[in-house]
Amino acid sequence: MPPLPPRPYILNELTWKAVRDARYDVAVLPWGATEAHNLHLPYSTDNVETERIAALAARHASERGARVVVLPVVPFGVNTGQLDIPLCLNLNPSTQALVLRDLATALAGQGVAKLVILNGHGGNDFRQMIRELQPAVSLFLCTVNWYQVVDQKQFFSDLGDHAGELETSVMLHVAPELVRPLSEAGPGRARRFTIAALKQGWAWAPRRWRQVTDDTGVGNPAAATAEKGRKYVEAVSEKIGSFLVELAQADAAALYE
Repeated sequence: MPPLPPRPYILNELTWKAVRDARYDVAVLPWGATEAHNLHLPYSTDNVETERIAALAARHASERGARVVVLPVVPFGVNTGQLDIPLCLNLNPSTQALVLRDLATALAGQGVAKLVILNGHGGNDFRQMIRELQPAVSLFLCTVNWYQVVDQKQFFSDLGDHAGELETSVMLHVAPELVRPLSEAGPGRARRFTIAALKQGWAWAPRRWRQVTDDTGVGNPAAATAEKGRKYVEAVSEKIGSFLVELAQADAAALYE
């Protein structure tokens, strides 16, 4: 029997010879964005992070016997508030919904039972898309925002949500070659809404990025370290991996007790 590829759960690295007789219980679709991340992180940050966490989670699950496959990342997300920032590339939610429908339909027709959208971009929200799509496809659909899987306060002191301590630490761990020196980073100071309800969060409106931040960051990256990123990524990927194992074993027709 020929040796398996080094990562038999990463579709980008598989051949038809490896895939044709395989059976997958769960497919993981990493979904990111292409956008500015302060002055020290690349536009690909959300994609790099989400792909790496998907791979690590799938490895954990595969080592425990789950038949999981990670699909190629979708590198464009909802960036309607950043259209005035050069090369921030936007997919409208309605476009995302069509892409998701096509991919889910293909997977359902190929016998994949469950699809997890692993989201790495705060502007993406797949919940309403899943509500609409689920009755039309046979595979089970769900979504996970990897940055909400574990309590960030256990790892980081500054909880800014874009290119701050968390994302910078993760990138210093998974792709340090893509991170500029922290001395080049902006402070990530963010202006808040002036209206109380929006400031307090019980009313919501999308943020206009140029009005919110001068360096495109929200959160100070100064305290970021690769070691913080390692501990956080390990905790997140292990927890998602356990979820993938449980999901792979579950009967989608009997999910309630």
